Amino acid sequence: MAVSLQKGGNVSLSKEAPGLTKVTIGLGWDPRVTDGAEFDLDASVFVCGEDGKVLTDKHFVFYNNAKSPDGSIEHTGDNRSGEGEGDDEQVKVDLSAVPAEVKKLVFAVTIHEGATRKQNFGQVANAFMRVINQDGEKELARYDLTEDYSVETAMIFGEVYRHNAEWKFKAIGAGFEGGLGPLASSHGVNLG
Repeated sequence: MAVSLQKGGNVSLSKEAPGLTKVTIGLGWDPRVTDGAEFDLDASVFVCGEDGKVLTDKHFVFYNNAKSPDGSIEHTGDNRSGEGEGDDEQVKVDLSAVPAEVKKLVFAVTIHEGATRKQNFGQVANAFMRVINQDGEKELARYDLTEDYSVETAMIFGEVYRHNAEWKFKAIGAGFEGGLGPLASSHGVNLG
């Protein structure tokens, strides 16, 4: 049975699955209301060092930069509608190959052209982040975002981080106004 987290909660993935080496991070959502305009949400990962900033701009992993420079983190592709059951986008992580200078992986979701289309996370339902052990495909932890975010067009869903010799998962649920720009900037990414 997976550990179900509330906002701010965390769990040791290493203790949930001793010997854990590879995980899949599944992110999902459903448009709650639509005016007919496409509702395109995009998952991304900020691969951060001790200072909470990306190691380089190449350590911002998303559908257009699908692998981290060392290959340990891979975005599996863009889902442009959020339709269907289960994960809408996935990121595969080989924890055993993540370089030592990487301290945390920040998983975020942004609404593509959210401000232009007047779309925000208040119009999104059933948003979640889950961590799956690739060995056996068992769900280890899950965070269902239940708050109403009425103006935010970008969200940090959660983090997978290193604590001593363990990997942990923390449920964040923090919204950002202004979309990808302010979110990326806060993690040291230069989008220019």
